[in-house]
Amino acid sequence: MADSLVLVTGGAGFIGSNLVDALLAKGHSVRILDDMSTGKRSNLPMDNPKVELIEGDVADAALVTRVMAGCSAVVHLAAVASVQASVDDPVRTHQSNFVGTLNVCEGMREAGIKRVVFASSAAVYGNNGEGESIVEDTPKAPLTPYASDKLSSEYYLDFYRRQHGFEPAIFRLFNVFGPRQDPSSPYSGVISIFSERAVKGLPITIFGDGEQTRDFIYVGDLVQILVQAVEARQVEEGAVNVGLNKATTLKQMLEALSEVVGQLPPISYAPARSGDIRHSRADNTRLLQRFTLGETTPMSVGLARLLGR
Repeated sequence: MADSLVLVTGGAGFIGSNLVDALLAKGHSVRILDDMSTGKRSNLPMDNPKVELIEGDVADAALVTRVMAGCSAVVHLAAVASVQASVDDPVRTHQSNFVGTLNVCEGMREAGIKRVVFASSAAVYGNNGEGESIVEDTPKAPLTPYASDKLSSEYYLDFYRRQHGFEPAIFRLFNVFGPRQDPSSPYSGVISIFSERAVKGLPITIFGDGEQTRDFIYVGDLVQILVQAVEARQVEEGAVNVGLNKATTLKQMLEALSEVVGQLPPISYAPARSGDIRHSRADNTRLLQRFTLGETTPMSVGLARLLGR
């Protein structure tokens, strides 16, 4: 697939733009479909002749079909990634988060494209598996429209695999962090929010006791996995967790942040928010069997890159 044209939906966003850089470094040309609701032109090397940006929505079926022309693979990242937005307006977010996936599938079918890399979410597990390492066969219990749309998209991709010979690589992402993560986004993650407040000297509020854990993976490590999935000769059936199988408490994360910025601003504690999962950790056995993770980026190094230091 060297020098092939890869379509990246949501390619101007946080993960997407980092992936674009990685694909270009491997010699690919990249076509980006992004409605620019959260993506930014400044995230992209627009002076590179191998980059093409098309502004539009994956909910536009005709447009999605058109942008498939000449592509050898699709990486489908476009979504309204805010869980709260899906709760507040499930009909609108469903258009991007599920109908958009169906449009991608139909566009690929018409264009004869087989390989699709899809960003699903650990949210499909709901509260199941909390307190232990979550394996891919853990029962699914989506608690929000966002999670339901992601799981439904997985099922449809599997249907297109069986019916039309698709080669879907489905990744259930846990907590991704790194450069270009927008702290103002409602789904930016605790790391980017805390990092911005630390740099500005603003007080930091922890909801709960700070002992809740998350499985954090640096975006640069994630995109190397995504590139491998684009280029692999074949991909195996079944979704894959993407995490480090490492539980980091919020207090530990703040300690790593203090190593980068120095003294932290005042930290206060508030009651835990209803519905927040206390512990989340990915069993990444399947990931390590199918892909090469390599040496991962330490949190302090990733935080320094996030802050441009």
